[in-house]
Amino acid sequence: MPYVLPRTGELGPPARVTVTPAGVRYHDPALDETSRDDDGALWEVRAGAPTGPPAYTAELHPARQREAMENLLCAGCREPADRGPDGMLWLLPLLGAGPDTRWEGVRTAIPPMCAACAEVAPTVCPVLGDGHVELRVREADLIGVRGTLHPRPGEPGDPDPDALVLHDTPDLRFVVARQAVRELRRVTVVRQQRPVKPRRAPRR
Repeated sequence: MPYVLPRTGELGPPARVTVTPAGVRYHDPALDETSRDDDGALWEVRAGAPTGPPAYTAELHPARQREAMENLLCAGCREPADRGPDGMLWLLPLLGAGPDTRWEGVRTAIPPMCAACAEVAPTVCPVLGDGHVELRVREADLIGVRGTLHPRPGEPGDPDPDALVLHDTPDLRFVVARQAVRELRRVTVVRQQRPVKPRRAPRR
């Protein structure tokens, strides 16, 4: 199964957090200490074990996504991503993007891929199978994290469950991160592929 995907048994509830003036913390001090990165962001921890099939439509597994993204490992097999004269190989879902979409500067939480996994991925992943773009990328800086951003104590409002929080910002102490994010630069579009798998006709 793809390395960065969660399995259904790993989709338990996230560990409980509390918000203090210094930032967000886990109730369990030991868990808090082991789940914070060098930039100060707290990373999501979920209950459960990898016992079920891959959950293709769920978000990527936080710990494995972070490992692949920070070390530029293939999202499918955990080997080094493919590098060539035009840059590193990325496969991103189209998600409604048109043929004239500009991919320069796109921010993504999807790790790169090796050539072998890039060939297979659209045939097994329903998101990529609904259309994807193949890119070569020369620069891909880590710019921040995506996760749940909590208001400071005393501030109004609810947590933002899908916030992009950049590094070196005060908000980083108040986010429970789920995904590392890179900004893709010096991008070459290799090809765009429309759906490769036929859709079932709806039942009447």
